Amino acid sequence: MSAVIRIKELRHRKQRREKLRKLRAKYAKATSEDQKSKILEHARKVALWLSEEEFLAPLNKETVAKN
Repeated sequence: MSAVIRIKELRHRKQRREKLRKLRAKYAKATSEDQKSKILEHARKVALWLSEEEFLAPLNKETVAKN
């Protein structure tokens, strides 16, 4: 793999992680089920392989750590 392709791949991964982090924060603040379902739908578009449980796992860890 050439260096240019690797750099692009790393940049895309970083952008995806940041986008998912922002979507998780929005999901945590969402009040209605309609908002939450739209955020989950967007997350699926960002990361196709990501299941709902995997998307919500970091949020569950934070709530357990706070208690």
